[in-house]
Amino acid sequence: MTYIRSIEHADIVHRCFRCGYCKFPEDYSDFNCPSYKAFGWDTFSPGGRMWLIRAWLLGEIETSQRFAEILYSCVACDNCKNQCVFGKFRDFLPEIFQEAKAELVSDGLIPPAVRDYFKAIVVSGNPYKLPQAERGKWSEGTGLQKYLGQEYLFYVGCVGSYDEVGQKMAKSVGSMLVKTGVSVGILGEEETCDGNEVKILGEMGLFGELAHANIEKFKTKGVKKIITLDPHALNVFKNDYPKLGADFQVFHYTEILAGLVKKKNIKFKTYSARITYHDPCYLGRHNQIYAAPREILRAVPGVELIEMRRHGLNAFCCGGGGGNFFTDILGTGENSAGRVRVQEALQTGANVIAVACPICAKMLTDAVKIENLEDKLEILSIVEIMNRAQK
Repeated sequence: MTYIRSIEHADIVHRCFRCGYCKFPEDYSDFNCPSYKAFGWDTFSPGGRMWLIRAWLLGEIETSQRFAEILYSCVACDNCKNQCVFGKFRDFLPEIFQEAKAELVSDGLIPPAVRDYFKAIVVSGNPYKLPQAERGKWSEGTGLQKYLGQEYLFYVGCVGSYDEVGQKMAKSVGSMLVKTGVSVGILGEEETCDGNEVKILGEMGLFGELAHANIEKFKTKGVKKIITLDPHALNVFKNDYPKLGADFQVFHYTEILAGLVKKKNIKFKTYSARITYHDPCYLGRHNQIYAAPREILRAVPGVELIEMRRHGLNAFCCGGGGGNFFTDILGTGENSAGRVRVQEALQTGANVIAVACPICAKMLTDAVKIENLEDKLEILSIVEIMNRAQK
């Protein structure tokens, strides 16, 4: 009997779809669920998916492409988990969705975009299908050196290594770490995929291979501390790798830089801007890191930090989680998460959306373009803002 098919979890599934509390106290039409917002059917809400999963467990519906698309529309933002009133099993909710997807992987019935993502990781080592030799090219001109026992390994990930927007963030962060004297090195072309999206999409065998290979590599090189660019990498290194034998400390780059700002190792001149900060799901809800990015922004003279209506624990997802950044199952329609989020930012009166995740940066940059808001909103990483305010 597999994990998802156990009696205990079947009971949780039943209780979940009979409850629906996660839809409240928000007005149902404003329900904090990106896939529900995009499609507008209860089927795409957490409870709706649970209803389908229970019917599937009981053999009332068969595995199908449509069933798979509904499950894979979840962006793993964890909002339903945080809104759940049943404390004794709330932690199981995201796991049940993930395990259901793992069953679909085993059955070979997954959406084509998910299949292509897995194939790209297996064949090329990255979802962009680009050569491994190009993985470290982004670092040219940053002053970063190969990792040779420095205090920290700066792990960049696939998006930071290959995506144009991600590379821009990686260069900014890498240069800042070097400029502020942090003892840090990179793996360059030796770096491999962290596997967070592979796991959340349900390919547990491939995830295990990636994780064990990375753990062995880090141990061989003597890595004790890691700074990640991507909150998704932070999440998997911090929460999943230790279960497989990893023994290293993991930090998001904003935590390191916030510490330097607090010690006055980084000083700012006045930079006048009205800024709203977008909480990445994997930095905020998944790992409870809310303060560090805000501490940096508040330390910049002239910055007016304005919170969006939904922020912190209740922040609305950019739509890139759960692998959707690569599979695009949610699409870019009027009610897609990124477009909804930039409209929320616009309502604050801010002229800058600050981001701390390369996936969020790309999703929100694209959404600003689609919404024709390029003359009103600028997407800037935390470090890009720091650079503008550097003395």
